[in-house]
Amino acid sequence: MVASTTLNAAETIRVAANGINFEVLTLGHGDRLAICLHGFPEHACCWHFQMQVLAKLGFRVWAPNLRGYGGSDSPSGIRAYRAEILVEDVAALIRVSGARETVVIAHDWGGGLAWNLAMWRPALVQRLVILNAPHPACFIRELKHPVQLLKSWYMLFFQLPFLPEWLLGMAEGKAIPYLIRNTSSDPSCFSEDVLETYRQNAARPGGLTAMINWYRALLRGGAILRFRKMPVPKIEIPTLFIWGESDKFLSTRTIVGIENYVSNLTLRVLPGVSHWVQEEAADTVNKMLEAWLTDHPVPDYANLSHAATL
Repeated sequence: MVASTTLNAAETIRVAANGINFEVLTLGHGDRLAICLHGFPEHACCWHFQMQVLAKLGFRVWAPNLRGYGGSDSPSGIRAYRAEILVEDVAALIRVSGARETVVIAHDWGGGLAWNLAMWRPALVQRLVILNAPHPACFIRELKHPVQLLKSWYMLFFQLPFLPEWLLGMAEGKAIPYLIRNTSSDPSCFSEDVLETYRQNAARPGGLTAMINWYRALLRGGAILRFRKMPVPKIEIPTLFIWGESDKFLSTRTIVGIENYVSNLTLRVLPGVSHWVQEEAADTVNKMLEAWLTDHPVPDYANLSHAATL
């Protein structure tokens, strides 16, 4: 459905990893892998602005539809979406790729997987780029405070059976494009084709249940409680963290203290940009990616001391 030039040029392949089959959009060639991980309620096509840039930099780009999304397998049952399994999906995709070098670029839920991958399987990742996904330790800390707890209300709502699927699935999934537009600072950045792909992704039989099961497994599986009890290893992998400051789902306080968990951190804050940062601020994100991946100074568009005081 997506008519962008980049996605027309991309090839769709099937990749078997961790016991299931993934639908993967791919562009470029070589043994340097850029694997792009989407979030909720996205689709692999959310990376269409970045794929061409990454391919030009010499990467073989893989943008998989993660477990439960798009044309990838959607196993039944909540347990199939436990955090450990989701992270192993990404690890298995990297191993299957045969790449000698991997940069992980991730947003939202994909960012949560990327943080855990960097802590649990650091040998698989040479560089890490996170967009609007706080480090788990920072996020869990802020869940104790009313501001983030209120912003995360939907995570509790998603624990209900049937009702979340019914509401988001009304009118064949039209609530999903509505959600994107109404939480974006600039809805014009989302083409009708991309939004239609998001709608179709949600309208698949069983699609919304699979997508929402990520949240159900997170809380019911005790992942947050386990994380609180475990020592948090410091990430040594060079990390670029890009933050859209006008995120309606995540408080800016969730990025305070991130330097305590990442030793080689480049932090960039984008004022006025919403949660959907890679599409809403595509040119800026692409300039930052290109600079950082070629070891040049990363453009800075905000006074970072402002974010640190929030």
